[in-house]
Amino acid sequence: MNGKKQTVLDAVPFWIALALPLLVVWAAVSGGWVILAVPFFSWFAMSLLDAALGRTDINLDPNTPNSALFWYNIVLWLWAPIQLATQFGVLIYVASTTHLSVIEIFGVFFGVGILAGTVGIVYAHELMHRPSRWERALADLLMASVLYGHFRTEHLLVHHRHVGTPRDAVTARYNEGFHRFFFRVVPACFRSAWAAEAAQCARLGRPKWHWTNPFWKYGVLQAAFALAALAIGGWLGLVAFAFQAPVAIWQLELVNYVEHYGLTRKYLGDGKYEPTGPHHSWNTTYSATNWLLINLQRHSDHHAKPARPFPLLQARDGENVPQLPRGYPIMTTAAMIPPIWRRVMNPRVRKWRAQFYPEIADWGPYNRAEVPVRNSLSPVEHDLTA
Repeated sequence: MNGKKQTVLDAVPFWIALALPLLVVWAAVSGGWVILAVPFFSWFAMSLLDAALGRTDINLDPNTPNSALFWYNIVLWLWAPIQLATQFGVLIYVASTTHLSVIEIFGVFFGVGILAGTVGIVYAHELMHRPSRWERALADLLMASVLYGHFRTEHLLVHHRHVGTPRDAVTARYNEGFHRFFFRVVPACFRSAWAAEAAQCARLGRPKWHWTNPFWKYGVLQAAFALAALAIGGWLGLVAFAFQAPVAIWQLELVNYVEHYGLTRKYLGDGKYEPTGPHHSWNTTYSATNWLLINLQRHSDHHAKPARPFPLLQARDGENVPQLPRGYPIMTTAAMIPPIWRRVMNPRVRKWRAQFYPEIADWGPYNRAEVPVRNSLSPVEHDLTA
């Protein structure tokens, strides 16, 4: 396609996420089995749509100006107020009604966490890559609303620099099950994000506790949201709000796990790795889930061009990028059951290794799920140079 101005009809499939706030409200008002509406839609219904609609490799012209993408961007810009209104509006409603049991309340906020993790964090991810400060501020609001503000630092300063190496905690190692990965990566990402910001302060000649360190912003926003939940709903409101946050984080880290599982950059010696290439991310071009996740599944192109707006991300040649057999909803469900995940994905990792790195005979050091360290070489790198 050429760089013509995109119309509302071109963009409207990407508005499918707007169904989720409506489903959350429906769950809160109705209770009962309706509390399952959000996970049913996000996982099952989207997978059925993928099966019905199949894949699409259609690419917009990557040189399309941002001014031609208004109808795509409008949902991004509106999502933060929509999500916050949903999170706190439902909290106000739950605090003032008596028809929901405690189990139903937590079922509703499980749905809120799915909304915030499946859509909110994905939209925040897009916004934090944007050049304008106000769009990055929207990303900070969305991440703070799930008590994971440091993700912006970790993603921009650590993941994009070190993906596919032991310095990147969120690159899942070969044979590493998701549950082990999750409990490793959550504290490791906080530590690596803090180390990255402390290093930034040091380069500017400032102490790590300087007010310009964004960890202050992350902490203040998160505390403000938690206090608002407490003021609205008392201790039950605070607990419900706190409950939706790890649900959202779980969704985020499931996606992180799937995106780079077993794909590692070749070690070149002297603490250096090859540049990141298209073959260092798993991709899939199923239509429906790419609408919901604003083309996040075109992940190789995102790493090649991190500032490229989501409508312009390219579906790269399947021969040059590794392909997932299904969309993220099915693949993240498989990741929750490690034996099934390994049965599906380990042969694909081995095929990838044979295709791109036939010269590497010993993959043992690459398979270790080490927590990143701050010295010049990580434990895996020391092994590789031994």
